[in-house]
Amino acid sequence: MQRIRRLTGMASMVGLLALAVNAGAQTTSQEPVRLSAREAVDYALANQSAVKTARLDELIQLAKNREVSGLALPTINGTGQYQYNPIVQKQMFSVGNFMPGAPKDSFAAISFQLPQNLMGEVRLTQTLFDPSVLVALQARKTLEDLVSKNVAKSQIDVKANVYKAYYNVLSARKALAILTNNITTLEKLLNDTREINKNGLVEKLDVDRLVVQYTNLQTEQTKLRNLVEIGVAALKYQMGMPLKQPVELTDTLSTERIAESISDMDKFDYSQRVEYQLLETQKKANEYDLKRYKLKGLPSLQLFVATGALRGSDKFDYLQSQMWYGYLNTGLNLSVPIFSGMQRRRQVDQALLAVKKSEVAIENAKLGIDLEIEQSASTFRNNVLTLQAQEKNMLLAEDVHNTTQIKYREGVGSSLEMTTAENDLLTAQNNYFTALYNAIVARIDLLKAYGKL
Repeated sequence: MQRIRRLTGMASMVGLLALAVNAGAQTTSQEPVRLSAREAVDYALANQSAVKTARLDELIQLAKNREVSGLALPTINGTGQYQYNPIVQKQMFSVGNFMPGAPKDSFAAISFQLPQNLMGEVRLTQTLFDPSVLVALQARKTLEDLVSKNVAKSQIDVKANVYKAYYNVLSARKALAILTNNITTLEKLLNDTREINKNGLVEKLDVDRLVVQYTNLQTEQTKLRNLVEIGVAALKYQMGMPLKQPVELTDTLSTERIAESISDMDKFDYSQRVEYQLLETQKKANEYDLKRYKLKGLPSLQLFVATGALRGSDKFDYLQSQMWYGYLNTGLNLSVPIFSGMQRRRQVDQALLAVKKSEVAIENAKLGIDLEIEQSASTFRNNVLTLQAQEKNMLLAEDVHNTTQIKYREGVGSSLEMTTAENDLLTAQNNYFTALYNAIVARIDLLKAYGKL
């Protein structure tokens, strides 16, 4: 019943895909689209080309399954034939067969054809038993599951890419905001130092050092702005969104949110991974292929019914009311394979090896999943610890920087100390943002490894 509902909904799914394609081609809105990370993922699942392609493949498989279902239904064919014989074919017969007493070696040429012949026929054929049709009908659900799992895999890959692109933009924007605040603070300090220099209380060298720092920070600000623009463009591409469409990201990043524990990690089962499900389903498909070749040695049986009418004449007068000769016949066609040159046996061997290959792939996938879980869990723990440490270092560097500024304004600190504190703060901030992005990427990879993305 579920498969029937899916089949009957094909037209609606095609319509939705067409609307999605048309929506992507429409003129972009000038109003910014507000998106959380979850909303960005939902948009991507509806518009990303990889997901659309996977869904179209699913529709193609559903159409193929309907084609397979038709193999179990009767086929009706109508044929018509007109034949004109300018020279009628003749056959030689012994006259003695028809006229006793005729000379023994006398022959006559006789024709059983007429110059004009017209025939029409309707033939119904119904498969009663065919192993290949039987296995094809049994394999339909497995093939549907296979393409359905491919859709799910495409969706998971898109989710991971969108989440990473989204949080990359958030990380870059957070870095830009803090760097802009640093520039504002340094600009005020630079203006104050220039005034003090005019009063002869500090050297011009102190002003020049601050100018160099200010210029370097402005350069870093420009780089970060470019990085944000590129990151937003990459996010739109991963979402399948027009690049000219303005967006506004509403989520925020914090160490506490990234470090949150993931529930039910101790209840992991391989079937939670779509890659494992794909291999299991592919194994079932290979088993059906093996079954098909094994049953290929059984006979097949077909029922046929044919009816038609024919008429011959020595001239073309079929439009006139003349006698037509109808006929009706029915029967069974039995096909028994006896010897196929050992080809069927070799096909069975190949199909069996394909099943064995699927089993090896499943075992290897288990090992790969185990390794991926261990690596992603270890990487996540280490990146969270690094993030927490770098956040503390950044806060400490900010305290040192603020204290150095106060000492410098009060005249008890040197410009060299100020430059060192500024550079240390910038380094600590860069390390923090790198750790922030690495931690969120590690969390996404961990969720994907556990099949929870």
